[in-house]
Amino acid sequence: MPLSEPAAREPIHHREIHCRGFRRADGLWDIEGRMTDTKDYGFDSRYRGRVEAGMPVHDMKMRVTLDEQLVIRDIEVASDANPFPNCAEIEPAYRNLVGTALRPGWTKLVMKELGGVAGCTHLTRLAQELAVVALQTIMPLRSRDEAVTEGAQSKPGHLDGCHALATDGPIVREIAPRWYRGET
Repeated sequence: MPLSEPAAREPIHHREIHCRGFRRADGLWDIEGRMTDTKDYGFDSRYRGRVEAGMPVHDMKMRVTLDEQLVIRDIEVASDANPFPNCAEIEPAYRNLVGTALRPGWTKLVMKELGGVAGCTHLTRLAQELAVVALQTIMPLRSRDEAVTEGAQSKPGHLDGCHALATDGPIVREIAPRWYRGET
């Protein structure tokens, strides 16, 4: 269903985030993302000179490589456009995430390690997006291959992760009755 017809307006800013998950031939997983920010008007930048409408203010890429246990084995960051000349200096800091696992609390860990001046707002946001895409890439195949939902000894992490998958709701009652906690 589309959104309602908007009021008269003028476009000002455009952000695109594209993410994609891949299963590698060596059994690892690559999750790649790109974030671009553009303006619908030109402006003069102290550090870049004239930035015309549609030219990227930010154009950043990240690849996260994970193993089957969701442990980050490698991270690569590249920026083709930044607003300031020293932005790219922080890119190596994202390698601090190598060895961490995508588990509950991972986003807080990222903010602790790379929040504020220890990181880049945009790259940190992209890393968080890639974590979600990693779970959406890997977990459905793992569930299919291992029957995680009904065979797990503890409640699968995606249950109670959103309104639709509430353990007292109709979807969980239907697809994962073992974990259903609502009225019967």
